[in-house]
Amino acid sequence: VQLQASGGGMVQPGGSLRLSCGASGRTFSAFNMGWWRQAPGKEREFVASISWRGTDPSYGDSVKGRFTISKDIAADTASLQMNSLKSEDTAVYYCAAARGPYGTNRYTSNYYEYWGQGTLVTVSS
Repeated sequence: VQLQASGGGMVQPGGSLRLSCGASGRTFSAFNMGWWRQAPGKEREFVASISWRGTDPSYGDSVKGRFTISKDIAADTASLQMNSLKSEDTAVYYCAAARGPYGTNRYTSNYYEYWGQGTLVTVSS
């Protein structure tokens, strides 16, 4: 499976962006999905996850109430709607997929088997 994240770009503080994640090589309809991000000089950070059914979303504390993760099983895509963006949201965003049980390990990067190449989000005035 190859994952491809898209939708990144530059936006002003308070603006919105929608990231999408698609796959090639096989379907990932049975995969749990996650979004992670990495800012310059910082460790990779958990952003959000969702079960393979498109249920049970989870969010990192820094994005709760502003970001929404979704999964379209029929279209075989996952998305991250980002609203009220802040400068500290600036990072490369990665989508990731996992087949393991959707438990507390979804908050760890090692849980995910497949990673996309990342898409850059820059929040700046």
